[in-house]
Amino acid sequence: MKSVIHQQIKDQIKDAIFKGEIGEGDPLPSIRNFAHDLKVSVLTIRRVYDELEEERFITSQVGIGTFVSTGNLELIRDSKRHLVEQVMLELIQTAKTLRITKEELNEMMNILYEEDGQ
Repeated sequence: MKSVIHQQIKDQIKDAIFKGEIGEGDPLPSIRNFAHDLKVSVLTIRRVYDELEEERFITSQVGIGTFVSTGNLELIRDSKRHLVEQVMLELIQTAKTLRITKEELNEMMNILYEEDGQ
């Protein structure tokens, strides 16, 4: 059974990868150091790293370290799109509940997207 802290750590690492805060090939902290820094069990970090490796977000090299996967850009892009789609579905449901039309929603999104300047 996953703990809340386990899921939070996993989500934070994935989020950092999605946002480009840690990039392809970047090293992750050792399990021992990461556990010490976060004041959690090494078993928790081991499980997080194992799951992220199964999902192909990271790769571990015995005796060398754990790194963000390289050559996995399409998986990361697809995961980012999926994340945005989930937020958009929630947004669309809220808009429908409030009787905001698709046109109004598109107009609001266009304005906010342009104003953001990114």
